[in-house]
Amino acid sequence: MERIQKIIAANSNYSRRKAEELIKSGRVRCNGKKVSLGDRGGYEDKIEIDGVVLEVKKSRDKIYLMLNKPRGYVTTMKDERGRKNILDLIYPKIKERVYPIGRLDLKSQGLLLLTNDGEFSFGIMHPKNEIEKVYLVSVNKEITKEEVKKLEEGVCYEGVKTKPCRVEVLFNSKEKSRFKITISEGKKRQIRNMVKVVLGEDVKRLKRTQIGTVKLKNLPVGEFRSLTKEEVFSLKSLIKNR
Repeated sequence: MERIQKIIAANSNYSRRKAEELIKSGRVRCNGKKVSLGDRGGYEDKIEIDGVVLEVKKSRDKIYLMLNKPRGYVTTMKDERGRKNILDLIYPKIKERVYPIGRLDLKSQGLLLLTNDGEFSFGIMHPKNEIEKVYLVSVNKEITKEEVKKLEEGVCYEGVKTKPCRVEVLFNSKEKSRFKITISEGKKRQIRNMVKVVLGEDVKRLKRTQIGTVKLKNLPVGEFRSLTKEEVFSLKSLIKNR
């Protein structure tokens, strides 16, 4: 027997957090009875979401992918504006439906994880796990020691202060600089906002190169591959209270 939100996450595109929200709002039933948080069920039970029966598979192959997202692609399941979508790079090369873990904005490139494992996605995204992400940042100006310190101490924007991070300057001149930022949270457009506030300059190029223990390395732009068993295990080891 497993918690019903876990069964939902394992057999749908809902994360465990979203499954919990569905349960709290009274939209989930098990064998005709409304489900409460903490209720457990088995794979033989009839679980419904908004009256639609959840197709529960006893054995569902888990898929874990990494993609080197190109610039100019959106990270969404659907885009009403008809822009290029990262899923166009995945399908029909694989038949199982997968979902991106987090996002990279239109102008950003680099490492993006995709999976059909809602529990895994939930763990990678959950703020309590503080899984680090590494970005390469290029700016058309020099970065000073004072600005590096301000970035590392945390930056206030939109009424919120970011957590402390690490900054490593890779190249610096009067005309441009290139540096690496390691953060342990994932606010929307966080790196771009941090750089704009501290340096007063827009990011020229932004590339994510690492999530937790997994590195992009030499995967070609626009290509994807399956994570190795070792990579999946190492990421799962970073998730608390699984």
